[in-house]
Amino acid sequence: MKRDSPKFANDMSPEYDFASMKGGVRGKYVTQYRAGTNLVLLDPELVEAFPTDAAVNAALRAVLKMAEVVRLPNKFSRARANK
Repeated sequence: MKRDSPKFANDMSPEYDFASMKGGVRGKYVTQYRAGTNLVLLDPELVEAFPTDAAVNAALRAVLKMAEVVRLPNKFSRARANK
């Protein structure tokens, strides 16, 4: 049998006392969030190879260029080539 959880007026437990917390700023990262910032966590060995966001972006752009140059034929064109 489940126990009913107590209902709080603002859905926050009473042990959360935000008035006593110092240093918190409401909306500190809202502009970055609205700008659509994508954060990616890199593995440690990748951080050594790509220490800055510019290095990561340059590497990803190079991969995209290579993908455009070296397009693998799709199944349809391979099937036609074999006939």
